[in-house]
Amino acid sequence: MPDPRFEEWAIIELFGHQRIAGKVSNQEIGGACFIRVDVPPVEDRAGFTKLFGSGAIYAITITDEATATAAAGYYEPDPMNKWTIKEMLESRALPEHADDEC
Repeated sequence: MPDPRFEEWAIIELFGHQRIAGKVSNQEIGGACFIRVDVPPVEDRAGFTKLFGSGAIYAITITDEATATAAAGYYEPDPMNKWTIKEMLESRALPEHADDEC
């Protein structure tokens, strides 16, 4: 669950020259605090959630919902749920007789 003490629309700048935008809040998992970004659905892309450690963040710009939503459509980060285990396994080339080598 997001921490109700902080919840704002924002643009997040990440190290590695990446940006993500959406509703930002805190989330604790196993005693560690993360920055939660709920990216809104935009055009043909479904909304999604990403969590970041504070060390991954360069800057946070608080803004309004309309600006964050427009930025979310512009930045187009790849949600992790685009990839499935099945797709990863299908793309991995295995030797023809891998089972024979023990």
